[in-house]
Amino acid sequence: MTTAIKQASLRAQLQATEAILQALTTQMDVIERQFAVGAIPKSSVLSQRTLVAQTRASLPGLRKAVELNRHQLAVYAGQLPSDAELPEFTLDSLKIPTELPVSIPSALVRQRPDIRANEALLHAASASVGVAVANQYPQFSLTGSYGSASTQANQLGASAMGLWSLAAGVTQPIFNAGALSAKKRAAVAAYDQVAAQYQATVLTAFQNVADSLRALEFDATTLKQQVEVEAVARESLELTEHQFAIGAVSSLALLDAKRVYQTARISLIVAQEARYADTAALFQAMGGGWWNRPALSDISTKYGAAIDAKK
Repeated sequence: MTTAIKQASLRAQLQATEAILQALTTQMDVIERQFAVGAIPKSSVLSQRTLVAQTRASLPGLRKAVELNRHQLAVYAGQLPSDAELPEFTLDSLKIPTELPVSIPSALVRQRPDIRANEALLHAASASVGVAVANQYPQFSLTGSYGSASTQANQLGASAMGLWSLAAGVTQPIFNAGALSAKKRAAVAAYDQVAAQYQATVLTAFQNVADSLRALEFDATTLKQQVEVEAVARESLELTEHQFAIGAVSSLALLDAKRVYQTARISLIVAQEARYADTAALFQAMGGGWWNRPALSDISTKYGAAIDAKK
């Protein structure tokens, strides 16, 4: 998901940068003509050439990023980069929830694959401790021959041998007490290790969710500001176009307004990409797919209803 978001952002940035370069190039032609007739100093020409060169130099890097990102998408789709037929993602075609939560139920985070895997390891380690403890208890079998009286001379020693075998079975755990205790300590140590790993995994999961929620909070503020900047730049461009049509401003002013607008548009694109990417990161931090699990889906629905009620 984040790769597709990046692809859409890079394409939009490339288009906006190409538009800026076109405006700067046209503007440079006008400036050079003005310099040729002595209307402006050479420093103005050099400044404009620098802007054109800097903007042109940024295009190969953007084109490279677009292609490498497309190759990555092809691999994710199970295709060769040279043969891949992929849709052209755009930021306008991407949809995310208009309202995102300010907190997340812990039940949703628990269904993350890494947490569930560590839970299984913890259960297995706990069972191993139980087995080690159970092995310390004497294990033997009682039969009817033990303690019985013999009526034949050739069986007079049989009962005694049976009692001796029972005694040996009872005392065997005592003789192996050191080995059994060591196995128990090893099982307990393994359990403690798995428990610590499980705790670290859970804490990391909640950190991922907390980071994503905080990032989305800042993304919303940044995006709102960039929308305002882009709107002002667009309004300024429309005003300049109207003024140019009636001869109130020069073509240089119009070209500069176009450049400013495209620059503001790039900043808006970057802000949109950040919000899309952090939204995807939030879903990933929660494990995703809970809407396909009835129990978790019910939790999510009830949680959303509770949030709406508080509003």
